[in-house]
Amino acid sequence: MANDFKIVDVFSATPFQGNPVVVVMNADGLTDQQMQRIAAWTNLSETTFHLTPTSPEADYRLRIFTPRSELPFAGHPTLGSAHALIEARLVDASKGHVVQECGAGLVPVSVSEEGATRVLRLQLPQPKIRDLTQAEQKRLTDILGAPLLAGPQAALVDVGARWIVAELNDAATVLSLTPDMNASAQLEAELAVTGVSVFGGNGKGGIEVRSFAPSCGVNEDPVCGSGNGSIAAYRLMRGQIAEGAEYTATQGQCVGRAGHIYISIHDSRIFVGGQAVTTVSGQINAN
Repeated sequence: MANDFKIVDVFSATPFQGNPVVVVMNADGLTDQQMQRIAAWTNLSETTFHLTPTSPEADYRLRIFTPRSELPFAGHPTLGSAHALIEARLVDASKGHVVQECGAGLVPVSVSEEGATRVLRLQLPQPKIRDLTQAEQKRLTDILGAPLLAGPQAALVDVGARWIVAELNDAATVLSLTPDMNASAQLEAELAVTGVSVFGGNGKGGIEVRSFAPSCGVNEDPVCGSGNGSIAAYRLMRGQIAEGAEYTATQGQCVGRAGHIYISIHDSRIFVGGQAVTTVSGQINAN
């Protein structure tokens, strides 16, 4: 039996920019093994599967897979899947929001505007943060091949996806990185994290971001929602941003995919938003 699917570029309104996600719809009949095999075949940073919710508060349930493993939550797959399901009329966004059920719990997604101007914003799961030890920070510096910004300690931020977050001197330093992917994968495995997200100021009130996850089979995630959400949590904890803050992060330049991520802080919660566009629609045969 074939399943309908869409490929959605997230954090961009322009096809073939942003970060693509494959969204497989009405996937209740697929096994865990089939889902993982499909995700390995698409070889994108994430592939999602739309399922019947188990919570009465949810509009749908989502399972999220990298080419190698399942994630309890991820940002761009959440927004891209909401976009695909609204477009396919499998969920109703007429109230201005939908609720996703996933491994990290219930994730509200607000929906504004329509069609090509639609903006989706997810409410980030409540983050858990711990500073890296000095030894871990030294290993991170060696992996990146560039010094971290003096002062703020790098941290491990858990938002369902778990990211090591570090600030560098500026956007130019972020863009110039050539990390040691083998060493990064080893550190990620030891700390049970998804990967490493780094950022630097661009001098215009925003930040440049890059996210590396070689242990998940994704050397560089083009535009990462959970990574940007983790960075926002880190910045909030460090006092760099406060209640009511709004800023735009850019990501993807180094892999030829310009993405824009809208971050806002309201009622002490972090919201990660952006636009999305469907580039491919079709059917996939998992049998």
